[in-house]
Amino acid sequence: MRKNIVAGNWKMNTTLPEGLELAKQVNTLLAEECPKCDVVICVPFTHLAMVNEIIDKNKLGLGAENCADHKSGAYTGEISAAMVASTGAGYVILGHSERRQYYGETSEILRDKVRLALDNGLTPIFCIGEVLAERENGSYFDVVKKQVEEGLFNLDAAEFGKVILAYEPVWAIGTGKTATADQAQEIHAFIRKTVEEKYGKEVADNTSILYGGSCKPSNAKELFAKPDVDGGLIGGAALEAESFMGIVNAFE
Repeated sequence: MRKNIVAGNWKMNTTLPEGLELAKQVNTLLAEECPKCDVVICVPFTHLAMVNEIIDKNKLGLGAENCADHKSGAYTGEISAAMVASTGAGYVILGHSERRQYYGETSEILRDKVRLALDNGLTPIFCIGEVLAERENGSYFDVVKKQVEEGLFNLDAAEFGKVILAYEPVWAIGTGKTATADQAQEIHAFIRKTVEEKYGKEVADNTSILYGGSCKPSNAKELFAKPDVDGGLIGGAALEAESFMGIVNAFE
C-alpha cells in the first residue's frame, strides 16, 4: 500500500544542541497528534545517533541527508550507508538537487548509493527534478524521466518498491517563481506513468511520490489533495516544529 509521507530535510542547519531541541519539539507535538501520514526527519550526520535516542520511533522516522557511494575504505570525510544504519536511522535522502548541482552527483554515482542504501536496510528518498531552463524550454518531462530511468531502473521490482520518490521543481526554489498544485500533479502523474511502463501498474500505484518545492502549511493541503501527490519533502518549514506539524496535519 502506498503511504502518505511528510519528511523534513534539515540540510546544513542546526548545531547539535539546536537539532536535539528541534527533534524533541517535533517528537512532543507528534505525541499529541494522530497524523494521517508517516513522519520522518532527515538530519545532519552529527545528529543522527543522539536524535535516535530521544524520539519515539513508532511515530517519527529518522533519516540521513546523504551517504557515500562506496561500502568502506580510504574515502576521508565520507559516511557510508552502513554507518548511517548503525545510528538507528531508517531513511536516506539521495540525489537531492543540491547534491547534483554543487557536488556533481551523476546517475552512475546515485545507482551505487541506492544499492548500498538498500543493502543496509535503508529506505532511499530519491530526488528528481528539472531546473528553470529545462522547465521553460519544455524538456522537463524528458529530464525527469531520464533521472528516474538512469538512477533506479537497474533495480528489480521488489527493490524499486522500497524506494520513495521526491520531485523537486528546482526552478521554483529561490527563483521567485511558484509551482502550482496542478503543475505538481501533472509531473507526479507523469512520474507514476514512467514507473508503470517499467514495473507495471501495481508497483506504480504503490510508489509514494513526494513534492519537494517550497511546501508550507499555507499550500500543503491543496498540494496533498492531488491524487498523485503523496506528501512532501520539506526544507525550510521543517526547521520550525509548529510549521512542520502544520504540514503534517494538512492530510485529512
